[in-house]
Amino acid sequence: MDIKTHRGSLIMNTATMAYRNLLKTIHNPDRFMDVIIQPIMFMLMFGYLFGGAIAGNVKNYLPTIVPGILIQTMLSAASGSGSQIREDLDSGVFDRFKSLPMAHIAPLAGQLFADILRLTVATITSLATGYVMGWRPEAGFGGIVVSGLLAIFTGWAISWIFALLGLLAKSATTVESFSMITMMTLSFLSNAFIPIKTLSKTMQIIAYMNPITYVITAIRQILTTGRWTNEAFLVLIFGIMIVAVFAPLTVWAYNRNN
Repeated sequence: MDIKTHRGSLIMNTATMAYRNLLKTIHNPDRFMDVIIQPIMFMLMFGYLFGGAIAGNVKNYLPTIVPGILIQTMLSAASGSGSQIREDLDSGVFDRFKSLPMAHIAPLAGQLFADILRLTVATITSLATGYVMGWRPEAGFGGIVVSGLLAIFTGWAISWIFALLGLLAKSATTVESFSMITMMTLSFLSNAFIPIKTLSKTMQIIAYMNPITYVITAIRQILTTGRWTNEAFLVLIFGIMIVAVFAPLTVWAYNRNN
């Protein structure tokens, strides 16, 4: 088999496995709960409960909370890779794939590319909920699209970390527990819901050490100014570095398990 044929086979196998994972998600609607119900619930709860106390009213609070909820939802959606991979490993389905005439890496690649749909749904749900509540970003539709794409890429990069965790963990429950702790810690110890200047000095240091703070800041700046800022470049580079480091590690762990 020549290189071109092998590459075409890999792409087709990956597309087939991505389609398989999408069908699996459609037939298990609970897998969409974290990307549909969660952003709506948090947006409504935080907006109407804390908007008046933090920003004076809900409308003034939305420019703060919409990017915060968006990135929190990205973290939650990205973590789904780990638990789904672990479930497939435990069920033995990956062993069945080895007997099929397909690229060895296709099941893993298919899962990670199928995650892009989950991340896209999570992004649309988060931004649409904010819009229904009265959020109107100054950057307009173009800024919304650019910020959404940056959020999706960041979430997809982080999904490689959780995919590695899924391959190394002993059970899907372990992955889900770790994912929940990570999501809550990174989102609440950042500028997702409140201005950092309102925190104590110690908490400000912790928040500024949190990479999610800079992701949220970049998203807010794009939505406010409509321009690609230095923070956005840093977030893009950060995402590329995550993929460069964790993609080989994930493939290594996958090969070791298979």
